[in-house]
Amino acid sequence: MKVKKLWVMMPVVIAVTAIFSVATVACAAETPRVKFSTSSGDFVLELYPDKAPKTVDNFLQYVKNSHYNGTIFHRVINNFMVQGGGFDAQFAEKKTRPPVVHEGHEALAKGGPKNDEGTVAMARTQDPNSATAQFFINVKNNAFLDPTPQSPGYTVFGKVVQGMDVVNKIKATPTGAGGPFPGDVPKPLIVIHSATLVK
Repeated sequence: MKVKKLWVMMPVVIAVTAIFSVATVACAAETPRVKFSTSSGDFVLELYPDKAPKTVDNFLQYVKNSHYNGTIFHRVINNFMVQGGGFDAQFAEKKTRPPVVHEGHEALAKGGPKNDEGTVAMARTQDPNSATAQFFINVKNNAFLDPTPQSPGYTVFGKVVQGMDVVNKIKATPTGAGGPFPGDVPKPLIVIHSATLVK
């Protein structure tokens, strides 16, 4: 009797496993990765279009248009974050498309990550809907940047899955004044040679 019950249940288990496998493959196929090659080394970001679709689409469009190639990490604060994607090595601000709609609250509601160490979020002004191309990588857990009922926070749309050692190297770079910035500019400059979609 026990053998019979096990045999009856097997097709159900197989079916469930098959569904799970298909779902896993589908999810993996929809999780793009972007490789950044910098003067300090390479790192890879995994993005979450299921959590912040407009933000990811905006970021990937900049990647595909080679916007980040030749830009710098212009703001590096150890024990906080590293920010880049807006200025070239001569500190000329790159042209951008119109801002993307803020998705901070929506991303969290969908189970998206918070501003924890290794996550990537969009930089913006005081206007929540002002993010364009600049991004930052959290180098520690920055809970005060998370969206709350009282604050829009910052939209997290991915995380570093390879090369966090490179990000940590960047955060530890000495900084000073540079271009229009009175401080926090890496010395020497950290240049993004290329950002390419690898998945």
